[in-house]
Amino acid sequence: MIKARITVTLKNGVLDPQGKAIEHALSGLGFGGVGAVRQGKVFDVELAESDKAKAEADLKAMCDKLLANTVIENYAVDIIKQ
Repeated sequence: MIKARITVTLKNGVLDPQGKAIEHALSGLGFGGVGAVRQGKVFDVELAESDKAKAEADLKAMCDKLLANTVIENYAVDIIKQ
């Protein structure tokens, strides 16, 4: 069993209205000095796979086909446990 964490974030230059709303809300709650906030998504995935290279290839394919919009988003795949 392989466990992985996939982090999907907007590419630089892509507007992030949700991040901007969070930034303003934090300021309104008294958290001064907060710089730009960018939001993203995290997916924890378990695969019934023992081959790390195969798992990484499958996870990247999942991102390319469904989990990330690669036109406007970047993603990172981290193997947490083998």
